[in-house]
Amino acid sequence: MNSRYDGRQALGQAGEKAAAAFLATRGYQLLERNWRCRSGEVDIIAQNGPLLVFVEVRTRQSARYGTATESVDVRKQRKLRQLASIYMQHTSRQTEQVQFDVLAMMRNGEEWRIQHIEQAF
Repeated sequence: MNSRYDGRQALGQAGEKAAAAFLATRGYQLLERNWRCRSGEVDIIAQNGPLLVFVEVRTRQSARYGTATESVDVRKQRKLRQLASIYMQHTSRQTEQVQFDVLAMMRNGEEWRIQHIEQAF
């Protein structure tokens, strides 16, 4: 593995950990982190009142290559909808109200700047 990839992977994991903590402090009940199936992965699945929330976490150290929210394109949105459907079938949660959120995590040293976009798509 190259160190650039390792650094990005570590940053992503740190961002997901901080995102999970952020959601928990706001009353979200975390159900899954990094839920995987054959079709892909969902970063965080949480319950927020009556809503089953599928969260895409995007972590950046700078906006050099675009913002975190810009990286959740139409293709990624379609993939998350597909994964949500598979998860609900897998867990028999067909009657749930679903919401898709994006958490844009920007790291500056040890500090996190967090943008929570509820009902992102």
